[in-house]
Order: sequence, then structure tokens, then C-alpha cells
Amino acid sequence: MDKQTVPFFVPFFDEDEAQEVVKTIKSNWLTSGPKCAEFEAEIGKYLGDPDIHVITVNSATSGLHLALEALGIGPGDEVLMPTLTFTATAEVVRYLGAKPVFVDVIADTLNIDLALAEAKVSLATKAIMPVHFAGLPVDMDEVFAFAEKHDLGVVEDAAHAFSATSDGAPIGCSKSDAIVFSFYANKTMTTGEGGAIVTRNTKLAQRMRVMRTHGIDRDATDRFTGDNWEYDVVAPGFKYNLTDIAAALGVVQLRKADTARDLRAAHATEYLNALSDLPLVLPNPGTNRVVHAWHIFPIALSENAPIDRDTLVEQLRAAGISISVHFKPLHRLTYLAETAVAEGDSFPVADRHFDNTVTLPLFPGMTSAQRQHVIAALRTCLKG
Repeated sequence: MDKQTVPFFVPFFDEDEAQEVVKTIKSNWLTSGPKCAEFEAEIGKYLGDPDIHVITVNSATSGLHLALEALGIGPGDEVLMPTLTFTATAEVVRYLGAKPVFVDVIADTLNIDLALAEAKVSLATKAIMPVHFAGLPVDMDEVFAFAEKHDLGVVEDAAHAFSATSDGAPIGCSKSDAIVFSFYANKTMTTGEGGAIVTRNTKLAQRMRVMRTHGIDRDATDRFTGDNWEYDVVAPGFKYNLTDIAAALGVVQLRKADTARDLRAAHATEYLNALSDLPLVLPNPGTNRVVHAWHIFPIALSENAPIDRDTLVEQLRAAGISISVHFKPLHRLTYLAETAVAEGDSFPVADRHFDNTVTLPLFPGMTSAQRQHVIAALRTCLKG
């Protein structure tokens, strides 16, 4: 096969997204308005929980910040989280003057190791933020037992996990204080930039809605289309609202969410089968209790691999394959290492994963030829 370029990700778009965006532009309401309200309602229907509140935001980072702020996290508090995650998980804790406390992950799942988290709990610990790494659901029953034991708030970083399920229920329907999704460009569904918070807690939802837009007590739709323009600012809020243009993408993407997930799962299964004899640690597909979202497909070189990670990256790129690495652990990032890592902390599982990992291209519209090119290139690199 001739060498071809395989992109890391391509959005799952067709003409429907374009038409919805144009329709929204022609409506003359561009920022948060009726389309955001529609998108929130449709997410609620997708999750199938009549008691859920949905708050759209301009990023999952914003959503995590709003959730922790609504929980009252502040200076002197500590929040537990896995070290193997994107920097946003920790940065939002620092926004509030609190301290992120890093925990190593389980080798098999790359999700937070609660047994190790026990030793990190202190009188200052106020919350835990589990991350559904790559779209593989965390065992939330174990998280809730841990949180209840230590009287902790729970905010799920579900940036990777929209469309995943656990025990038949969509991620987003748990009893966590808040669950936060990302709709960034390469996520399991996208609004370009954006995200959503879901919660069953009405008080938290009200606080997050107010803080989402400058601490104003009425949203723009109400003020500009109702009979009364009057408003008040009740707290020093933020500018975290989603636009209607972005929500227009989301409304269409939501209709395709399950189809997109099933396509990614089929591609992931092909990878798992075709690469099983190579010196690789392949991602855990989960048990029959869960449906994996397959946001990304990270592989890690085994100890007996003939090359190291950086050489593999060079060779795959030379073969026209775009790759990434997920993630450099939080404790190895300069700012966070200086402000959040305690003396003597060690994270051997996350370190071993990072030092050996590459994330392969995986997207719904990936062709058979593209997948076979990735597989053939890996076999050449690792088998010769």
C-alpha cells in the first residue's frame, strides 16, 4: 500500500451541521439563547433522567470550575484527582486557591486508584474528581463509598465519556454533585469549543447558572425578550456561557452520538484484534457492565518492545500517521510540580504509562484503508 496521511481526528460532520448553524445565524440570536436552551433540553432527554439539570458552558474547564465553586471549594481546601489527566482538572482547583492532590492510577484501567487515595486524605480534603480516562467509566459505586466514608463532594471529570454507560445508565446520571462533559473539537461529540455540566442538585444548578454569566441573576433571553430588562449582579461571576452557534452544532451532533460511539467502538475492536500479538499494552475495553466511549486509543510499549516511544513516534509520523500522547502526568508539569506535589510523592504507574505511550488515530469516519495503514505501520515498527 502506498504511504498515505492518516489524520489524528476528523469531525463527524455532514450537511446537517452546516444547515443548523446557518439557520441559527439567520435567526440573529448568536450568543446564549434559544438554541442553547434547546441543546440543554436535548442533552437531558438523551440522558433520560427527568431530575437532571443541564448547564451548557464554553468548555469543560469552565464547567469544572463552576462545579467546584458551587460546592464551596476555596483556599486551604484539597481536592483528590488522578495524576493521569489533562491539566484543566488541576488548574480549576488552583483558580479557587485550593490544592490539587494527585493520586496514581490503576495499571489496568488508567483510572484513579482509590486504595492509594486513602493515604492522601487529610482534614483539608473536601472533594474528589474521578476522571473517566479515554472514555472507560470509573467504578462510581466505589467512588461514592469512598466519598461517603470521608465526607467528600464528588465532581466527575467526564470530558472523555459522553455516550459511555455504566450498568445500563449513561455517564451523567449518577448521584455525583456534578458531572462535566467536554465538547471540544476531537471529543466524542463536538460544538467546536464547549461543554456541559449535569447535576441533580437544584441549589448547585442555580449557583452555576448565575456564576456562568457574570453573576447576573437573569439570563439574556429573559432580559431581552421579556417585559422587564431589570437585573442584578449577586456574585463575582465568570464569562463561561456557550453560544447559540456552538449549540447548533451540538443539537445535530447529539442525534449522532450513539452512531459515532458505535463506529469508534468497531474501529477500536479492529485495533485490539489486529495488534494483540505485538509488544504493546492495549487499552482496557471494559467489562460487560460498561459501554466504553472510546474517545482515544492509547497504546503503550511493553518492556520487550524493540524500540522506545520517541522512536515509535518518529516512525509513525514518517509513515504519514498523525499521533498524540495522553497525557503528561500532572506531577510532571512545571507549575503543578512546584505547587501541588508533596515531597516523597511517587506515581510509578502513571510515569510508566506516559514514558511508553502513543495515542493512535481514532474517529468515526475513519476508513478501512486508514486503519489498515496504521496497523501495518505498527507491525513494521515492532515486528520488522
